[in-house]
Amino acid sequence: MVRLILAEHFPVLVVAVSLLSAFTILIAGWVNKKTSCPISIATISVQLLMAFFIVNHVLTKGTIHYRLGGWAPPWGIEYVIDALNAYVLVVILFLSLICAIYSKRSVEKEQPHKIVPFYVVFQLLITGLCGITVTGDIFNMYVFLEIASLAAYALIAVAGGRALKASYNYVIMGSIGACFFLLGIGFLYAVTGSLNMADLSRLLPPLYGNKVVQAAFVFFAVGLSIKVALFPLHIWQPDAYTYAPSAVSAIIAATMSKVSVYALIRVIYSVFTLDFIRIYDGVDIAICWIAAIGIIAGSVLAIVQNNLKRMLAYSSVAQIGYIVLGIGLSPISAWGLLGAIAHISNHAIMKGCLFLAAGAFIYKLGLWDIRDFAGLGKKMPYASAAFTIAAISMIGIPPSTGFATKLFLIFASLKASEVLSSSAYVFVVVLLLSSLLNLVYFWRVIERMYFVKTEEETNGGEKEAKKADIPISMLVPMLILAILCIVVGILWLTQAPLPLINETFSRFGMGVMP
Repeated sequence: MVRLILAEHFPVLVVAVSLLSAFTILIAGWVNKKTSCPISIATISVQLLMAFFIVNHVLTKGTIHYRLGGWAPPWGIEYVIDALNAYVLVVILFLSLICAIYSKRSVEKEQPHKIVPFYVVFQLLITGLCGITVTGDIFNMYVFLEIASLAAYALIAVAGGRALKASYNYVIMGSIGACFFLLGIGFLYAVTGSLNMADLSRLLPPLYGNKVVQAAFVFFAVGLSIKVALFPLHIWQPDAYTYAPSAVSAIIAATMSKVSVYALIRVIYSVFTLDFIRIYDGVDIAICWIAAIGIIAGSVLAIVQNNLKRMLAYSSVAQIGYIVLGIGLSPISAWGLLGAIAHISNHAIMKGCLFLAAGAFIYKLGLWDIRDFAGLGKKMPYASAAFTIAAISMIGIPPSTGFATKLFLIFASLKASEVLSSSAYVFVVVLLLSSLLNLVYFWRVIERMYFVKTEEETNGGEKEAKKADIPISMLVPMLILAILCIVVGILWLTQAPLPLINETFSRFGMGVMP
């Protein structure tokens, strides 16, 4: 009983603890910079524990409403935790903990003189991500979105060199996206006088035909599409992912984009609702076509890359297309929403593992270019194995997480074909073709790691490769994510998360999954 009462206060504590930790790291870092990483790890561990209690409370007692300052909404800011954001909160904090553990040795090598500021800003990023997830106020979401974005800009720029230009481009595009988002908020406030999401969902239905409301939806869609790097608004992402420090590439790819996707889902489902989408014929299909083009374009662009991190960046553009395709199909089939929600965790796990492995290759051997990966499977067997498992999952081989996502989206596309005649079959073809394209660019890496001999082996015959071991603090996080690529896939396929999903679906008026 005491734990349940405490859990009602965890939505605000999960944000406040993280913010206070950033100041603690700054102060403690003046005394001893080696305390920075342990403090960050300890803080995120506490936050993750709170997130598990929140999930338990939501599933047993229902949605948590926390009113800041005792002011009742819509006048006051309210934090609202339902099954959807409870699930997202666990995902982002778990991936953040994995990246924090991994970052210790990586940051010490890549940024030895910036350890304290790195972890201060890193913790501010976590603060922003948690705030976006738990808030029930749309302007408050904007504030936390900017906190997370500013932290991400700084974390990318800390690498210096080409990362400065990458960060600058991200600042420009991110600011444009934020302006669109803020304009959408302003338009909604002008016609409703409210910023509370639940209140907006009640006030907007009579105003769905209002041009201001329609414009607001467009502003939200464009602004958040920039934030999630949806094709063709992705131009900031490849450089940002490529030139950022290894740990930063992983944390941004695994969590930042997923929280932005969550914000998009929250705005569509909790502010405008599916009824708004259904009123305007063709909007959902237009979203699907944009996503489908992004899936193919991102995959094709990934094939032509030689820099591993850049290849993974374009792969992320395609993967965001999967989520948006699920969103577009969701007004027709609940399988679409399930695919979108499932891929938030699935892609975070897969891409987190891939970027951590890429960081390990850079850390130990300074390898960026795929063409230099000959014999890497023997030199770094564990990191190579983790990369391979995550790559197989990205391709969609059962029973991996990637397979689960594609299966759900194929079900949604087949269901949509019953309503839209044969046109929706195109999306099934896109999903199958994307698996083939994934196989092409990931097999290129796997082939060089395991089946292409090094120059020494070619000239001198068979020779045992000297293993390049990496620190255990970097290896264990990679292996955990590699294992989860299979375990989480099995859980999705056996519908272990069904109570969480059904609670989300019932809130959105979509019934329950069979």
